[in-house]
Amino acid sequence: MKDTFKHQGLRQKLVDILIAKGITDKNVLAAINTIPRHLFMDSSFLDHAYQDKAFPIAADQTISQPYTVAFQTELLQVKPKDKILEIGTGSGYQTAVLCKLGATVYSIERQLELFKKTSKFLPKLGFRAKQLIFGDGYKGLKTEAPFKGIIVTAGAPFVPKPLLSQLAIGGRLVIPVGDEVQTMTLFIRKSEKEFEKHEFGEFRFVPLLEDKN
Repeated sequence: MKDTFKHQGLRQKLVDILIAKGITDKNVLAAINTIPRHLFMDSSFLDHAYQDKAFPIAADQTISQPYTVAFQTELLQVKPKDKILEIGTGSGYQTAVLCKLGATVYSIERQLELFKKTSKFLPKLGFRAKQLIFGDGYKGLKTEAPFKGIIVTAGAPFVPKPLLSQLAIGGRLVIPVGDEVQTMTLFIRKSEKEFEKHEFGEFRFVPLLEDKN
């Protein structure tokens, strides 16, 4: 599949929508304007790829609404070479946005089907995460901690303590917290034991799955 002038025009319209909704980070907007979202979706949804909506992907998961991707990424305040941990690789679209921003990306996916697919797909598009991991996002990635940013792309019923502990001082954790409806929450690590917490309204995500074994 190709990225045509039509797709590029539709992406620009999507960016205009995101600006109208309050997204201001020019680097985030530029990444979304560049990345061919239609290639991350099932062919049956191609005509809707640049609508500001979430759509189903494999393993009963979704590709997040572009506004949600932009909002979470903006909260993360990514700078080039920042070490970022993503919990929930999914389609790889959010991963691609982080890579486009120049981050050093580690991403964990719980669904084997998605992990296998995205591991092959992202490099074909030129997006190379530092490491894609099949595993339990609740545990984070202690071997590579601390992280400048951690982004969770599924609804967590509570904030996993390992994620907070794996943040660098000054680091930011962006996580939707709640059961059926989540509150987008930002934690900023101020010191070894002190965290600053901010809440940003309601969102809806598929649940963050935990390995019970």
